[in-house]
Amino acid sequence: MPRSDPPTLGVAIVAYNSADVILACLDSLRASTGAVLRIVVTDNQSQDDTVAAITTWAAAQGADFTFVLATADSIAPPSAALTLLRSPVNGGYAHGVNSALTLLLADPAIDLFWVLNPDCVAAPGAAAAYLAAGTDQDFALMSGRTLFHDRPDQIQTDGGRVSRWTGVCRSVGAGQSAASALPAPASLDFLTGANIVASRRFIAAAGLMVADYFLFYEEVDWAFRRGNLPLRLVADAQVFHHGGTAIGSGSVRRRASAFANYFNHRNRIRFVRRFLPLALPGALAMSLAKAAQLILTGGRAEGWAILAGSFGLPAPAAVRDRLSPAALRVALGR
Repeated sequence: MPRSDPPTLGVAIVAYNSADVILACLDSLRASTGAVLRIVVTDNQSQDDTVAAITTWAAAQGADFTFVLATADSIAPPSAALTLLRSPVNGGYAHGVNSALTLLLADPAIDLFWVLNPDCVAAPGAAAAYLAAGTDQDFALMSGRTLFHDRPDQIQTDGGRVSRWTGVCRSVGAGQSAASALPAPASLDFLTGANIVASRRFIAAAGLMVADYFLFYEEVDWAFRRGNLPLRLVADAQVFHHGGTAIGSGSVRRRASAFANYFNHRNRIRFVRRFLPLALPGALAMSLAKAAQLILTGGRAEGWAILAGSFGLPAPAAVRDRLSPAALRVALGR
């Protein structure tokens, strides 16, 4: 029997030192039209005012907005429009996503799960577009067009492809005009984890994200486990993304931090071992070349971080100093 109640879109957000960006994200979701949203924010032990900012924001939303502050051991009611889930440890991106998804999956009214970065601003019609496009559940993951927040006329990503020689991920459409046509979904290997919707059918078959990456390659791994379920793109679902606000990811204007380089290249090798083992020699050679390039151009710390991550050497100070002892044990598997 078809449901008589309106469909609900579950939204999973992972926050870490996100006080400067997450309120704009929540404002944009609050302004969504034609959609019912249930939002779960996992705070990964932020050291800034993220928790206080979200709590204050929620209190100002009015009587029609239900807010719950929860922990991993508590149960949040499905009626809550926003749940702030306090993680006992910074377990990384997938840990935060999985914690939010586990809570949302317990709600039978939700069949679509939108994983959204805290530094994203969603267009008012994005949520409704996802709900309309995903009703058949005949897909694994879907996304819309992700645009640069500061250059909304330019594409940040329409998804990505993975080199079968090195495991390097390439963003499709990056820098092109926002008026460009979307690529064919079948031509893509994965969709950006900053703005991705998973179907309940896919999660039931593939499971949640693999948490041992800590940062980077989680969504790529997820997409490679989709089996025969396809990827899907939704033209009317636009999201504007800052990118790298908490972890120092690279962009056209800045070099990736040593912290980001360590996890990006460590996880590229980890991903290759799991899905593209014949590409391992090329993947390691690429690490050597990229590290040498950075070291020769003044990026000694960044280059060493690539070598440490790729070849299983001790994590550099740029990693150890950024994480608490508990988070470091999670990140390094110790």
